[in-house]
Amino acid sequence: MTHLTSAPRATARSWVALAVLALPVLLLAIDATVLMFALPGIAADLSPSATEQLWILDIYSFMLAGLLVTMGALGDRIGRKKLLLIGAVLFTVASVAGAFATSPLHLILARAALGLAGATIMPSTLSLIRAIFLDRAQRRLAIAVWATMGSLGAAAGPVVGGWLLEHFWWGSAFLLNIPVMVVLVILGPILLTESRDPNPGRLDLLSVVLSLVAMLSTVYGLKTLAAGHSTSTSLAAVVLGLVAGAVFVRRQLHLPSPLLDVHLFRVRAFRGAVVGDLLSIFALVGSMFALTQYLQLVAGIGPMQAGVWLLPAMAMAAAAGFLAATLVKRISAAVLVTLGLVVAAGGFAVLFTLTPGSGAVPVAVAMCLICLGTGVGMTLTNDIIMSSVPPERAGGAAAISETAYELGTALGTAVLGSILAAVYRTHLVAEPAASAQVSPGALEQAGSTIAEAFSVAAELPAAAGQALVTAAQTAFTDALVVTSVLGAVIMLVAAGWAATTLRGVSATADLTERADH
Repeated sequence: MTHLTSAPRATARSWVALAVLALPVLLLAIDATVLMFALPGIAADLSPSATEQLWILDIYSFMLAGLLVTMGALGDRIGRKKLLLIGAVLFTVASVAGAFATSPLHLILARAALGLAGATIMPSTLSLIRAIFLDRAQRRLAIAVWATMGSLGAAAGPVVGGWLLEHFWWGSAFLLNIPVMVVLVILGPILLTESRDPNPGRLDLLSVVLSLVAMLSTVYGLKTLAAGHSTSTSLAAVVLGLVAGAVFVRRQLHLPSPLLDVHLFRVRAFRGAVVGDLLSIFALVGSMFALTQYLQLVAGIGPMQAGVWLLPAMAMAAAAGFLAATLVKRISAAVLVTLGLVVAAGGFAVLFTLTPGSGAVPVAVAMCLICLGTGVGMTLTNDIIMSSVPPERAGGAAAISETAYELGTALGTAVLGSILAAVYRTHLVAEPAASAQVSPGALEQAGSTIAEAFSVAAELPAAAGQALVTAAQTAFTDALVVTSVLGAVIMLVAAGWAATTLRGVSATADLTERADH
């Protein structure tokens, strides 16, 4: 059943501790957005293939999503503060390795290490917030601050990173992480109080392996299937991932101390919030992957200017969390989340008529609507997730929340990114102006990515090069419209899901029910 609980109020020290916990959220948001804007520079310097480009983006999220559950359980055992600080040090080392990568493989491995380090950080921040802020209304405000720092990081990343990329090499985007981590390592031991589960049980190593195999195999198979590569291998990977996932879930149901408490998914509101988050991030990140490239390679805007064009959207996302925390006092969470996702779908609809000559304005308007809608929705769903468990079990709930976020990120870049690449390649080859002036071999090479098309065009005679650039920009825009339609559909599906599963959720009581009702 759901009941009201009398919880102590947060102190001034609690709010200062929140500021420290917001630092790694800021860092990871900066890291994600900077890399998107650095991709053209990476492509020019390291010449990764289309698949390698996707792996450079994806591997971080794959590792993070695959290890979050394990790290959430580990934090419950060794202490969430300790795990957070270990992760900060590891993230700094991995950032240096990424900055000085000399090949696509080197960069992919560095990104994998960043994912491992990030998996130690993210469950700790949200679970520490749950442990520090016991009052529901104060916790919702704290989560809004936590989410806002992510939005501010996403806003600052393109602007600061864009300036770095215009004055230095792309590796400077990785070095940007280091000052934030240094501050966390210095202030964390002073301001944060340790939090752990007093009776966590044994860490099941077989469950760790199963969760990682399930995540990596499934997402890898989906990514390669969408790209049209090695169909038999891709299907085998998906089957392996699903089988490993089924065995993992079955094992959790019978363990006295499971790595993941799958019984939480019996709670309708918890299940609705987690799946809603995953679908929202799936669509959001898939669009960001394409829109940043559109701004730079189609609209012809530099990295820093492209970041400035996205600032209003990031400001909208930052304000959305506080708006949600205020409105939920008068309007139900189910209604607010549903309306937010419908607004986000409307943002995708703005992109349906995009052309190569549309410029940055429709992109900025679309992103404002998308970020406003998802910002309102995700503030409330994160609050619902963390209010579904007592503080001593916060690590597991935080890990599930972050796993949904990172899995959505991985699937967005993998599935929608692969669909974007496939549609781009198909439309480029079909462009009559390009096929008439460019050799089949050069056209095939240009079909790997739009950045590669620019490189190929630079080596051709002026007329042929310009024809190839124009054809590539048209094909890429067509592909972006296709992914925007898919994004709108995904948001509408998420809205329907939220309306059904979140109805009747209390805005004041912690949720302690264990079954649907």
